[in-house]
Amino acid sequence: MIVTAAGANAGAPSGDKGFVTVQNGEFMLDGKPYRFIGTNMWYASILASEGEGGNRKLLCRELDRLKKLGITNLRIMVGADGEEGLTSHVRPVLQKAPGVYNDTLLQGLDYLLVQMERRQMKGVFYLTNSWEWSGGYSAYCEWAGLGKALIPRVDGYKEYVNYVKQFVSNDKAKEMYLRHVRTIVGRTNSITGKPYSESPAIMAWQISNEPRAFSREGLDDFVDWLLTTARTIKSIDKRHLVSTGSEGKYGFEFSLDHWTKVHSAPEIDYAIIHIWPVTWRWIRRDEVFTSVDRACSMSKKYITQHRDAIKPYGKPLVLEEFGYHRDDFSFTPGSPTTARDQYYEYILSMLCNDDLLAACNFWAWSGEARPAHLWWEPWDDYTGDPAQEEQGLYSVFDNDKSTLDVIKTYTKMLKKISK
Repeated sequence: MIVTAAGANAGAPSGDKGFVTVQNGEFMLDGKPYRFIGTNMWYASILASEGEGGNRKLLCRELDRLKKLGITNLRIMVGADGEEGLTSHVRPVLQKAPGVYNDTLLQGLDYLLVQMERRQMKGVFYLTNSWEWSGGYSAYCEWAGLGKALIPRVDGYKEYVNYVKQFVSNDKAKEMYLRHVRTIVGRTNSITGKPYSESPAIMAWQISNEPRAFSREGLDDFVDWLLTTARTIKSIDKRHLVSTGSEGKYGFEFSLDHWTKVHSAPEIDYAIIHIWPVTWRWIRRDEVFTSVDRACSMSKKYITQHRDAIKPYGKPLVLEEFGYHRDDFSFTPGSPTTARDQYYEYILSMLCNDDLLAACNFWAWSGEARPAHLWWEPWDDYTGDPAQEEQGLYSVFDNDKSTLDVIKTYTKMLKKISK
C-alpha cells in the first residue's frame, strides 16, 4: 500500500487527546479506531446565536436528542455570505460584505463549539458553498466585480452555472475567500478564550459544501484552489483534519482522475463523496418507492468506484451526504418512509458490514422543526432542507419513528463493532 504523509498520520499530533487523526487509512480518536454514523445539521450555527433565528434551548435539545440516537458527528455550515433577503438564500447572513461579519453569529459559533465539547461531539465545518442557498461562490463573484449574483430559481440553472464557474479562475474572488478562511480558522472563542485550533469539537475544516469547477476548462484551476486552501488552513491550524466537501466525480465534471488527484494529495486528510439518487436521475421522482433496489445498487457502484480509487493512498472514505424521499414524494413530518428506511438501512449496513466506508452522515436532521410553507420564508423553522428546496424534502424529523429506529439500530451495531 502507498501511504501519503497525510494518510500515515494526519491531523493532531499522536496522543493529543480528543482530536481525530488519520492513521494508516483509518480515523483514530484517543488511540482507538473512530467510525461514525452522523448527520447534516447545517443550521446549527444559526440556532446557537442569540440573534435572528437563534434558539439555544432548542439547539441543546436537538444535540441531546441526537446523542441519545447515537449520533455524535455533525456536518455544519460556518455561515452564509452575501446580500440578505435574496430568494432561496439562508438568513441571517454571517459575512455581509468582504470581511464584514455579524458578530452575533460568530458568538453563536463559539457557543455551539462549547455545547458540542460538553457532549463530546465532533463537527465538520464547511467554510463556503458552491450553491446559492448560502451565497458562497456567487457572493464572492459579485464582490469581485463579476456582476450581480445569479439565482437558479430566478435566472435559470444554466445561467447560474455560467456565472459561478468564474470563481475558480478569479484571483480576486479567491483571495477574498482565503481572507475569510483565515478569519474563521484563526478565530479565538469568545467564551472559552481558546483558539479554535484547540477545540476538540472540530473534527475537520471543510473547504466548501459540494465544491465544483462547473466547467471542464476550469478543472485545473479548481484543483489548485482546493489544494491552496487546504495548505492555508493547515498553516493556521495543525491539529484538525482538512476535507473537501466533494460529491465525488460528479463534483469534478465526471473526472474520477481529478477527484483522486485532489484526495490523494497530502494536504487533504480523507476522501469525500455524496450520493443523490433522484437528483442525479438514477431514478425518477415517481419511482422513489418502486426503484429503491436500483438506487441501492447504483449507490454501491458509486461508493466502490471511489473506494477503489483512493484505497492505495491510505485515506478513509466518508459518504457525508445521502438522502432519499418519503413514500409518494410527501413532505409531511411523520408520513410513511418505507422506501427511505430501506435505502438508509442498505447504506448503514454497508458501513457496518463492509470495508468500503469509514463513516457516513445522512441528509438531514430537522428534529422538532415543522415546515410552515413549501418554500422557506424568514421566521420559519430551520429544517434540514435549505431555502432552495421544498421544506421536508429530505428532512428526518423527531416523529419519523421508523427512520429513527433504523438509525438507532445501526449506531448501536457500529458501537459494538468499534469496541
